Amino acid sequence: MPNNLPMHKPSPVQRRLQRRHFLEFMGRSLTLTSLTPLLGTGATFAVGASTVSCTSLETQKKSPFPVVRPSLKDDLILAEGLHYQILIKYNESINKTEKFGTHNDYLALTLFPGKTDEGILLVNHEYLNPTLIHARKIINGERTKDEVLLEQSTLGCSLLHLKKDANDQWQIVKDSQYNRRLTARTPIPFQKGYTILDSKVAIGTLVNCAGGVTPWGTVLTCEENYDNFYGDVTYVNKERKFVPIDKYRWFDHFPLPPEHYGWVVEVDPFTGKAVKRNALGRFEHECATIKMTKDQRPVVYMGEDRKFGCLYKFISSKKNSLEKGTLYVADTEKGKWIPLDLKKNPKLKPHFDSQTEVLTYTREAAQLAGGTPQDRPEDIEIDPLTGDIFVALTNNSDRQNYYGSLLKIVEDNNNPESMTFQASTWKSGGPEWGVACPDNMAFDRNGNLWVTSDIADENTNRGPYKGLGNNSLFYVPLRGEFAGQAFRVATSPCDAEFTGPMFSPDGKTLFLCVQHPGEGTTDPLKPTSTWPDRQGLPKSSVVMIQGPLLDQLLKLS
Repeated sequence: MPNNLPMHKPSPVQRRLQRRHFLEFMGRSLTLTSLTPLLGTGATFAVGASTVSCTSLETQKKSPFPVVRPSLKDDLILAEGLHYQILIKYNESINKTEKFGTHNDYLALTLFPGKTDEGILLVNHEYLNPTLIHARKIINGERTKDEVLLEQSTLGCSLLHLKKDANDQWQIVKDSQYNRRLTARTPIPFQKGYTILDSKVAIGTLVNCAGGVTPWGTVLTCEENYDNFYGDVTYVNKERKFVPIDKYRWFDHFPLPPEHYGWVVEVDPFTGKAVKRNALGRFEHECATIKMTKDQRPVVYMGEDRKFGCLYKFISSKKNSLEKGTLYVADTEKGKWIPLDLKKNPKLKPHFDSQTEVLTYTREAAQLAGGTPQDRPEDIEIDPLTGDIFVALTNNSDRQNYYGSLLKIVEDNNNPESMTFQASTWKSGGPEWGVACPDNMAFDRNGNLWVTSDIADENTNRGPYKGLGNNSLFYVPLRGEFAGQAFRVATSPCDAEFTGPMFSPDGKTLFLCVQHPGEGTTDPLKPTSTWPDRQGLPKSSVVMIQGPLLDQLLKLS
């Protein structure tokens, strides 16, 4: 990428804030209007060229900064004292032959040994909108084989070589040998000892949602809603039955087995080598967050992002390795971890002939074992100061839970190997707290929590989401005067959501994905968003957020 990346400069008000003594600004008590409307009488307020209808007069509360109002504007709007810079957009070249994918999601930066200003950024690409890919109306989902091949090239992961320039700004190193793609066509082996439907290799990785990083320098990328592309299977009474799903219909041209997808994939960011980690089970993986035991064995916390999906934990039996161990499912009602292992759980023996079958059909095994159905488990993050485990449960309309919640899990004795734990709802989503449909999360180095929302584009500003505007990014200090309160830092363009929040090592840059702007577009001549180019079709992008406000918010606790 060139050094003159488009910079969205601070407004005059922002520049005045930057000139102020910011400690004085942050220290004084500001009584501001909260942006968390409660159910009640109606009100409206202007947001650029748009207005958002609220369902009540807003509650009054103190805030550590002037928060952003809910917006329906087709723009990335930030709190005063912040600005953003676009790092890369969909379809931009990353080397001489490959391009950046679409619908970017999870972000992970792995530094070069001994460096603090240079590393490899892994970017997940979750799914796609065929209308935006092909710039034409898609009738009945029908596409040619060549069009599906193009779509397959847009998913998977992008690996980007980043380095700070002379102005202390992160840039992509153009034509670096480290810039590469893993796509839905890249052959990726299963880990040693596993054969899935007579194959030791899967064709591609796809629907890569959230993930995690390992202490030994690799990145875990999680395959989520694979069924939308290749259908799914049920496994009941040892009988496998294929379930066609027509959303993207890749199997019309490429009838690949669903069992080859839904795994956690471990990627070496410096070589691009990858392996599907079968020992961690197969389901619609949303994330894989690691906590280490005292003797350096990884414990991986995972969730399945579907209505009534479960929470899982994998405890490795080897140091710095994910090859062998035991997979557990959570019973959050009784506070215990249940082993999904033929040798340790007699409930599974009548239904599976091998441990490989248990791991391949983990969802069925979890139901048989008594795992607690959850309300769409999404991201899982660990408080760096307490070790508490936070789980974003986005929502579940089947339970009339439209706003979701944050679940907190505290392992007994704060031991990740413990078989018992305490689970409680830390925050219920919705107007009272301010965050509806929590999705991705990140802790900064001082233990403040950052949360993104994921209200589906067809529900924006409708029904129970009336008045909440476009999806947003929230700052939630966990300690101090404002502990537990949610403050809106940014709002997204139309039909978009924020994903993959990640801080640079020095904490001065917040990397963030703007995913699927204009997702509701069905006619390329009438896109529902034109962000970020202000013309033509929208593009998912990675942005870098900086500014004096970010410096101050990281210090609040």
